[in-house]
Amino acid sequence: MSLLYPRHCPVCHGIVAPKGEMICTSCRKRLTPIFEPRCKKCGKPLSKEKEEQEYCYDCKTKKHDYKEGMALYPYNDVMQKSIAYFKFQNRREYARAYAEEINRHLGKRLLCWEADCMIPVPIHKKKQISRGFNQAEVLAKEISRISSIPVDTDLLKRVRKTLPQKELNDEERRKNLINAFQIEKKGVKYKKIILVDDIYTTGSTIDACSRVLKAAGIQEIYFLSLCIGIGYEG
Repeated sequence: MSLLYPRHCPVCHGIVAPKGEMICTSCRKRLTPIFEPRCKKCGKPLSKEKEEQEYCYDCKTKKHDYKEGMALYPYNDVMQKSIAYFKFQNRREYARAYAEEINRHLGKRLLCWEADCMIPVPIHKKKQISRGFNQAEVLAKEISRISSIPVDTDLLKRVRKTLPQKELNDEERRKNLINAFQIEKKGVKYKKIILVDDIYTTGSTIDACSRVLKAAGIQEIYFLSLCIGIGYEG
């Protein structure tokens, strides 16, 4: 099977060398996981000049509806290209490599949240039909395979087609997501959940999901994203 369907590196997009690895040895050096100091709310990296601060500018000036979150990588040129291939070139196998790296760097902290399940941020059904899959769901299932935290793909749905968030400013993002999500189940029994997405920028999408989930009775909402934008100030 490996001869017929060789694994591709999520960084260079070529066949992985050496064989058996998830990421090329040379390409791994191009990946820069986020380490401390990081924002205690969203996990965004803080500069060394601000390492005594607890929160980034965004989290100091805006109230978020989730409790805490973290991301593996900053959303830089390397990861922008990698995620574009993952989402738009149907490189779903990249999710396994991403999940392995998330487990390596964030696995212990992920388990400390003691969540009942993970919920991938849903995309609209028309977009899912067009793309063929929800990248957040594929990523969440790979993380679940390693962590044994179950995934619920039926609880939260995106019921309104929205504009691409990357084309909007922060206020437009918030308005764009009004009534975009809804709960599809009655009698929700979860107390703690983790929202999973590929990219976190200003947090508008995670906040919109969190508000709906809180209204359903979920007490603590965390988020985990593959990448987080830097330089966003609200």
